[in-house]
Amino acid sequence: MDKIIDIFGKKVTVSLSHAAVTALSKRNKPLIAEMELYFSCLIRKKVRFRENLDGDLVDVIDQLSVRFRPVMTKECGIDYEGEEPPLTDFPIEKPAAFVPHWLKIDFRKEEWIGEFGF
Repeated sequence: MDKIIDIFGKKVTVSLSHAAVTALSKRNKPLIAEMELYFSCLIRKKVRFRENLDGDLVDVIDQLSVRFRPVMTKECGIDYEGEEPPLTDFPIEKPAAFVPHWLKIDFRKEEWIGEFGF
């Protein structure tokens, strides 16, 4: 299933696998897929799945909302021993320039899987 949503004035195609649609239909409360673009010593893309979240959410279907969140660390460091350093929102003057073109969501082996791209 494909849906087109608008984030910061930019169209994003959200593709849900059949397994994801089935799993979402069985949920009691909505799932939130957060597309995180991480700026620090490197750039990383990650989709985080959450139960509750404040902020600018865009509804895809009844049981799924999406948001885009650019983040950064206060310093580059490699001494976190498997843990991520604390993140903070990354202020972007024109966020639409960084919003991805697509988001794909699947549900395999009882886990949510997501990826996004430009």
